[in-house]
Amino acid sequence: MVEALLDSVILIDHLNGISAATEWLAREGWDRMAISAITRAEVMAGAAPEEIVHIGNLLDSFPCLSLDAETADRAASIRRKKRLRLPDAFQAALAEMHHLKLITRNTRDFSTEEFDYVVIPYRL
Repeated sequence: MVEALLDSVILIDHLNGISAATEWLAREGWDRMAISAITRAEVMAGAAPEEIVHIGNLLDSFPCLSLDAETADRAASIRRKKRLRLPDAFQAALAEMHHLKLITRNTRDFSTEEFDYVVIPYRL
């Protein structure tokens, strides 16, 4: 059962060899995690050509939540209220709509005081 939505930074940290990310992912169990279409695009956009297949396989191991009109409307509302960048607002909207924890290291945009569903698993 999916319980959490991984923000892009967690997977990017893992791919960049940041042990805190890799250790956290291993401890938590990937089968309980999902990604969004936003995360998939952000991670793939930063991939070198020789890494595309490997990174695609990694991303394929997670269910991918898609974006629809309802999600877009919720993201727009969150963006207006919280002044988040649109990709972050989409992440928040998906987490809220699917009743998931949002796993991120982005404390600048996602404070645990403001977003009770945000989890900061490690700090660098």
